[in-house]
Amino acid sequence: MRIVFMGTPEFSVPALRALVAAGHEVACCYTQPPRPAGRGRRDRPSAVQLAARELGIDVRHPVSLKGADAQRAFADLGAEVAVVVAYGLILPRAVLDAVPRGCLNIHASLLPRWRGAAPIQRAVMAGDAETGVCIMRMDAGLDTGPVLLRAPTPIGPEETAGDLHDRLSDLGAAAVVSALDRLDTLDAQPQPAAGVTYAAKIDKAEARVDWTRPAPQVDGLIRGLSPFPGAWCTVSGARVKLLRSRLAEGGGAPGTVLGALTVACGAGAVEITELQREGRRPQPAAEALRGMALPARLD
Repeated sequence: MRIVFMGTPEFSVPALRALVAAGHEVACCYTQPPRPAGRGRRDRPSAVQLAARELGIDVRHPVSLKGADAQRAFADLGAEVAVVVAYGLILPRAVLDAVPRGCLNIHASLLPRWRGAAPIQRAVMAGDAETGVCIMRMDAGLDTGPVLLRAPTPIGPEETAGDLHDRLSDLGAAAVVSALDRLDTLDAQPQPAAGVTYAAKIDKAEARVDWTRPAPQVDGLIRGLSPFPGAWCTVSGARVKLLRSRLAEGGGAPGTVLGALTVACGAGAVEITELQREGRRPQPAAEALRGMALPARLD
């Protein structure tokens, strides 16, 4: 098929590569404009723009698609379908209607659970046992369109949002190729009204660990915010990011260090298995402990 691809971060890149490998004609890639990054604050192209350049695909990065000129330029590409993966701009009705076979979105949850901006992090933070990807035909709502294909996967007990991100990125790439292959036979299923949840954008204010919460919640917070923005606590007044953890035996006053890096929570305990001290690289807990004196309690 002749496709317009719309995506921005690294999560989107496997889908773009999979579409090209499957023999589809990608007429153009739409992505977010380059943003200042790094020490020099120079404009840096998105991951999709870099991949498209490597693949020899034209790239557009409009600030908005609301204007008539931008909408006309999109329609003039003559694409049959658009594939949208973490693009970052709202698609107006005129864009949705410009492709005869619709705009297909790869969404990283099992809809209608975790509609919105941060479905991967929220699934881990909530302690969900399962997530997946949905190939959805987009409508004017926020992740409300009918679902063409579902690809579920379990969430491992020690899996971080970063780990899951990479798995779902590859799973979504395979799923959208499969959906396009079967587009004439797939039955678009409306999302049920029951079970709707919203994955609000992560606020950095959520990232400080509250040791008075039950251990499963603390563990979910640590794994769900890893690697970014990173859950954190203070150790002897210094801020430390906690990047990996698992549930552990034990109990005590919240924040009490029970041994090595096992910490008591409001109920139960959590073992920290990877952390990052300020100005240092991420380290396994055993390595970090060689140069860090732990107090009796973490804040």
